[in-house]
Amino acid sequence: QVQLVESGGGSVQAGGSLRLSCTASGYTATMGWFRQAPGKEREGVAAIYTATGATYYGDSVKGRFTISQDRAKNTVYLQMNSLTPEDTATYHCATAAQRWVRRHLTSSDYTYWGQGTQVTVSS
Repeated sequence: QVQLVESGGGSVQAGGSLRLSCTASGYTATMGWFRQAPGKEREGVAAIYTATGATYYGDSVKGRFTISQDRAKNTVYLQMNSLTPEDTATYHCATAAQRWVRRHLTSSDYTYWGQGTQVTVSS
């Protein structure tokens, strides 16, 4: 079993930036970031294959968000720039532990989830 701990959420004005962190208790092959706003479906934001560094992004965040990692710390980051009110949501990181996730931005392919961190963007 893998435990995930997120941090870095908060409130920011539109156009601002935030960086989220997610630390895993052990090795993970794939790490993903998802978000869910009230009344909306969960949305895949970004994912990374930790062994290769390959990254994947949802269309709504391409060019604004960057996922990265510190393998020595089992930590992934989500740098969020040019934030808009539409980015307001609870952000969760997820993993399938040692199993590679093929559908990188599909939440049902992930097994373990962090508790979530709130991001609020005001206009």
